[in-house]
Parts: sequence; C-alpha cells; structure tokens
Amino acid sequence: MALAQKASAELPLPQTERRLQGAIDMHVHAAPDVSLRSLNDLELARRAKELGMAGVVIKNHEFITNDRAYLVRQVVPGIEVFGGIVLNHSVGGLNPVAVERMIGFTGGYGKVVWLPTFDAAHHRSCFGQGKEAGGIRVLDEGGRILPELKKIIQLVAQADIILATGHLSAAESLAVIQAALEVGVRRIIVTHALYSPGQMSFQEMARCAQMGAFIEHVYVACLAGPQAPLPWLRNWRHLSLKDYARAIATVGAERSILCSDLGQYLNPTPADGMQAFVQGLWEEGIGQEQIDWMLKKNPARLLGLEPL
Repeated sequence: MALAQKASAELPLPQTERRLQGAIDMHVHAAPDVSLRSLNDLELARRAKELGMAGVVIKNHEFITNDRAYLVRQVVPGIEVFGGIVLNHSVGGLNPVAVERMIGFTGGYGKVVWLPTFDAAHHRSCFGQGKEAGGIRVLDEGGRILPELKKIIQLVAQADIILATGHLSAAESLAVIQAALEVGVRRIIVTHALYSPGQMSFQEMARCAQMGAFIEHVYVACLAGPQAPLPWLRNWRHLSLKDYARAIATVGAERSILCSDLGQYLNPTPADGMQAFVQGLWEEGIGQEQIDWMLKKNPARLLGLEPL
C-alpha cells in the first residue's frame, strides 16, 4: 500500500489537544506495578479522557489488569478501560486456568491474552540470559504448539477476545497465528512486530497481515537504543518514524494499530508519546485517514466496540 501523499489542499493535522480525540491506546503501562511507572491507573484514565480519547488497555507483565479496569471505570466514567493477562511465570506461564479466570472476572473487561513477554524463551535468549534460562516456550521440538497453548487459544476463540503474540520470535508468532486461526480466533495482534525482541522482517509482517493479524507499532521504540534515558532500553532496537512509515506502507493501515507502550518512569507519558507518534507519522507522509484507521477504527474493532 503506497503512502498517502499530502495534497496542498488537505487541511493540516488538528491542533495538539485534538489529535487523540477518539483514539484508543491498546498498550499502556501504569502503577501499581513492580517497575517504576510515570503515572497510575487513575491518572492514566483521567489524562486520556481530558484529551478526548475513547479508551486505553492497561498491560502488566505480572498479573491481570481487567480487575483494575473495572475499578477505574467506577472512578473515571466516560472512557473505555480494558485489561487482560500476560502469560509470564507469575501467573503460571501457559496456564489455561489463569486465562479462564481472567475472562470470567466482573465486568467482562479482560480483552487481551498476551503470550509470554519477559519470561519468553526467545526474549531471554535475545537479552543475554541464554536459551536455558528458564524461559517459556510455546512450540515443541517439531514446531507444533504445545497442548496447554492450544487450550488457551481455544478459550480465546470461545470468548472472542484478542490473542497477542508477546515477545515470541517471528517463527513462533507465525506458527501461533496459524494455529489460532484454525480454532477460530478472530482477533490477533502481533506485539510490536518490528521492535525487539521479535524484530520481524517486512516480509514476515506482511505475511502476518495477509493471514488476518493486526500489526502493532509502538512509539517506545523511537525512544530506545543507545541514547535512551532508561539504561535497560539502551539494549533494545531503536526505530525511527521513517521505519514505521515504511512498515505501514508495507502492511497497510487497515491491518495496523498505533500504540504507545509507554508508562515507564523517565519516558514521556502515554498520551504525550501518542501525540508525538501521530505528529511524526504525519510529517513522514502518513495521512489522516490512515492514522484514523490505526488509532481509532482498528482498536475499536479489536475490542468489540465496533464490528470487526
């Protein structure tokens, strides 16, 4: 899909305070957490509401977040707040019971099951912890998904919620996507596909999109690399806005979503990061219609707020 060209007659991007109206950030981190965060759940929701955003999805690498989403909605009405579960060691890894309980929590705001992130075998091997560092694998030696993962994706399909690939390798993600489609999962996100540690090629991202998955692009990658304020982010891949513009041109805005993946202490807040992301992509030639697909329409469809 070619980049949209900004015609001279096209109106400029709305003012900063209007850019995120109707947006949904599907990948944010907030306190309480085991890591330092720049804001808490209530501050996150209030700031998003002030900017006219439609919603946020809170992610935590250790425990479920849809219980927190339920409470935030009681205190900050007028904005959609969702959560989910990341299948790291703290919840038992590939634990179907944990997924089932998350889905059943009050409110029905558990919308995402992320496969392992920091505890994924691929993540650990990429960041110097070695292949035998106790990381969670999703495939057997023959390249088939493990039985416990099959149970999990069946639960995701039955609940019609989102499966996100977490910090798997490109090969693992492709195998999981295929298996998920075979059991009827309709909503799949390739977690920050171009960024560490998955670092898919453009061809692999395009293949995932052709299979029906949505490709997640995260602003935190623009803050990573050797100059990052956070020491641990200096080992993560830096991506430029040009890189993202090329990725969007490759897979298409209709199969992409824009997320901040922010909330880390010393980094910009999620809302500030999203504003910078949108402005930067605009300057790289991504048109407003494309931005709306990635920031508003696709997230709403994935979350069931609009028809898929």
